[in-house]
Amino acid sequence: MSYERARDVYAELGVDTDAAIRRALEVPISIHCWQADDVAGFEVHEGGKDSGGIMATGNYTGRARNADEVRQDYDKVLSLVPGVHRANLHASYAETDGKPVGRDELTVEHFQRWIDWGQAAGVDLDFNPTYFGHPKAATGYTLSHADPEIRAFWVRHGIASRHIAAGIAKAQGGECVNNHWIPDGAKDSPADRWGPRLRLVESYDEILKEKIDGCTDAVESKLFGLGSEDYVVGSFEFYASYSLSRKVLFCLDMGHFHPTETIADKLSSLLQFHDRLLLHTSRPMRWDSDHVVLFNDDLRNVFLELTRGKALHRAIVALDFFDASINRIGAYVIGVRATRKGILNALLDPSDLVQRLESEGKLAQKLAMMEEAKTLPFGDVWDELCRQADVPVGRAWISELDAYEQNVLAAR
Repeated sequence: MSYERARDVYAELGVDTDAAIRRALEVPISIHCWQADDVAGFEVHEGGKDSGGIMATGNYTGRARNADEVRQDYDKVLSLVPGVHRANLHASYAETDGKPVGRDELTVEHFQRWIDWGQAAGVDLDFNPTYFGHPKAATGYTLSHADPEIRAFWVRHGIASRHIAAGIAKAQGGECVNNHWIPDGAKDSPADRWGPRLRLVESYDEILKEKIDGCTDAVESKLFGLGSEDYVVGSFEFYASYSLSRKVLFCLDMGHFHPTETIADKLSSLLQFHDRLLLHTSRPMRWDSDHVVLFNDDLRNVFLELTRGKALHRAIVALDFFDASINRIGAYVIGVRATRKGILNALLDPSDLVQRLESEGKLAQKLAMMEEAKTLPFGDVWDELCRQADVPVGRAWISELDAYEQNVLAAR
């Protein structure tokens, strides 16, 4: 009966909850593989240690040790989250049967087990070149490196990744988003900010020179990171300009901006000029970083902005966070469910009503209605969405998490 009452309350404001549930379940969310194993990947390097890139803090029990365990964790997560999902892979999650294979020599065959799993699970795949965690990333520079030989290696890797994405797209009969993020930058006061950015333009132009069907390329900006606090080559301004001029997707990661800055206000500007955007739901914590997504104001406002602009279909939604200090499956489920909640919450917003009040100059009434909308019975509609998707309702999934930790993760 709770849902019936909630449906009536929303109907009074002109909102069709049944339609909102159907639409919210249809929006694909691409779930990243790197939460399962702390961004380690499964490569075998020859002639040097891994270097440069990303640090995941914590050592909670149960880290996936191989690709089969990542896929096992994926299966568990998918059983606990509602809606349509995709799986997002990094190139470093190639399976090479214990043999060292250069990243510039990877092919779609090294991801065949992922493709087979995706087809069996009914999950399409996305892809990412891995420009970190490699001996040739030791200086913190890759595509903008001053050494032309190192730069050429990473260009070849970017090209190889595009062909892998195209192979994945062909196998699954639809596009594969191929997202480029690089760690390039300086810890403190570079004397030359121009040279690396010029080289980065040249590198991307070489990578993207060939038209490859099925591969949808994106480029991702960042404010700063560990080892690149002062200067990031691939800044927001750089990629916003590059993506628009080269007609590739622009990726906005919610964790890649200053904690007091949100991407919600940027959407109505960027989507005046970009056909689509790739969104990574993530969360900054005091600095630009990738914490587990929560159903907070920042997340709600992103999807509210998209739905109020009738632009939800122009956003490609993916996750990007990693936390090794808590149960990794729990981190996944919290983040995926929070993102789906954000989508549903936006679709339940009485946007037509508040926009009409604003257009009529009834600004106090508009503001009052926005406030009242915050306490509408959203939870009852969310529970109904989970029931319709045949996944645990409310906190029931937590007991399944406990059982999985005891029976599977604790043995790793």
